[in-house]
Amino acid sequence: MPKLRQYFPILEWGRRYDRAALSSDLLAAVIVTIMLIPQSLAYALLAGLPPEAGIYASIAPILLYAVFGTSRALAVGPVAVVSLLTASAVGQVAQQGTAGYAVAALTLAFLSGVFLILMGVLRLGFLANFLSHPVIAGFITASGILIAASQVRHLLGIEAGGQDLAQIVSSIMRNLDQTNGITLLIGAAATGFLFWARRRLRATLARLGTPDLLADILTRAGPVAAVVATTLAVWALDLEARGVQIVGRVPQGLPPLTMPGLSPDLLRALLMPAILISVIGFVESVSVAQTLAAKRRQRIDPDQELIGLGAANLGAAFTGGYPVTGGFARSVVNFDAGARTPAAGAFTAIGLAVAAVALTPLVHHLPNATLAATIIVAVLSLVDFSILRKTWRYSRADFVAVAVTILLTLLLGVEIGVASGVAISVMLHLYKTSRPHVAEVGLVPGSQHFRNVLRHSVTTDPRLLTLRVDESLYFVNARFLEDLIQKRVTEGCAIRDVVLMFSAVNEVDFSALESLEAVNQRLRDMGVGLHLSEVKGPVMDRLKRSDLIRHLNGRVFLAQYDAWVALTDAPDLRGGSDGAP
Repeated sequence: MPKLRQYFPILEWGRRYDRAALSSDLLAAVIVTIMLIPQSLAYALLAGLPPEAGIYASIAPILLYAVFGTSRALAVGPVAVVSLLTASAVGQVAQQGTAGYAVAALTLAFLSGVFLILMGVLRLGFLANFLSHPVIAGFITASGILIAASQVRHLLGIEAGGQDLAQIVSSIMRNLDQTNGITLLIGAAATGFLFWARRRLRATLARLGTPDLLADILTRAGPVAAVVATTLAVWALDLEARGVQIVGRVPQGLPPLTMPGLSPDLLRALLMPAILISVIGFVESVSVAQTLAAKRRQRIDPDQELIGLGAANLGAAFTGGYPVTGGFARSVVNFDAGARTPAAGAFTAIGLAVAAVALTPLVHHLPNATLAATIIVAVLSLVDFSILRKTWRYSRADFVAVAVTILLTLLLGVEIGVASGVAISVMLHLYKTSRPHVAEVGLVPGSQHFRNVLRHSVTTDPRLLTLRVDESLYFVNARFLEDLIQKRVTEGCAIRDVVLMFSAVNEVDFSALESLEAVNQRLRDMGVGLHLSEVKGPVMDRLKRSDLIRHLNGRVFLAQYDAWVALTDAPDLRGGSDGAP
């Protein structure tokens, strides 16, 4: 039974579900449903799909995540960045507006689901750690700019397109003379209202004495108000006849059963985009889930999250949706509204299903400009250029990674941007570990502590070289240490003993072992002893299985102070000898 609960977390929280949790979850579901209706329609538009696809992608996936997910507050569904990635990937294999485009979107969700579940079963959630946070922040910032720029055409009522910022801006400028004045007025008004509602409405309602709960609901319903007002205006004034582009007919009913395309060519074309979408979606989702869980002293299982998100994507693939993940904004709203369990998501799915059955005819006259305004206001909150300032002050290498990711995403498109971000993250890690920090240390007077000779006033002995290695040793950096020892010993001809202080070394792989054996032999030939100190137990266990310890041209000391006493003429301040207590 415990094993079953591991893969079906609903069995864990479901057996303790009570009336208090039910009331909290229902309230959260009402608030999130109000927020999700216009958001889902808008994100489908961003993905290049019919508006109903956004609703469909928010029903079955949420229900499946409630069964398999471990976060109590994560709200799963379409999000801006994944929608943009979907449009970029699917647009390369099918023409927008065709049946093939919709099938390709289903296939992308299917591949993402399979990949995520496979990673979860194999417990490979740690692989997402190779995508560093600065690179993710840079990619999301650039994506927010691209998304906002791509929606300007809907605010103007013109035809324009492009995969990167230069193409989008160029296309808009070429067609600027086709701007529809009424569409621009609607779009500008909706954008202005949504920005005001996001920043000022809550405070305004509080000044008017509105109860906190009602103020929260009304603030979250800001996009709904914009949708209702502009839809009524288009319908009452017959603005469609004056060139205002509208959503049009939205099928009324529950999500249909659909089948992704399984042709080898299509699967091959979408495999890499699916992997990238999966990794980006998982990193964003699990970071949100962990943050919210920590606030309530709860925990999530990243590997089970992979299975939950994978199941959600498979659900989207077979019910007319497209790739989904946990959204930051809706998850925070869900948490703040008091969601206690994933059942809040299930109630949200029921609310969206009711909307799909009963409310879709009401959005027929909804102008695309309003949906574009909803997207722009939502994604601009993702743009954070402060990451450039922060990384510049803290780490120039991280700054370069962020800057390059932003530039490549803006100039070459999202797929190249995110692929470059992954590559930069890995290369940055390899670069940092290929040149480990190795400090020459000496004894702090009057103590048994050893510190960097460049940072502290310490005692050294010209006959003894002590190097503290502050990184695990593996194939990438083994030669660096070997060259450093060789250079230092040949420069200091008085050196007769070298001690490698391994207090920070957690791993020595086979390449590094061979390098240490080469150092040992070279120092033996030079008449210099090689010693190790403060070697961690697991590292020592492995070294004992090698020839290094048996043929070591020196000794292994429990503490660096033991080595200092044994290899110099210094007295043992502990009152014993050679490390004796």
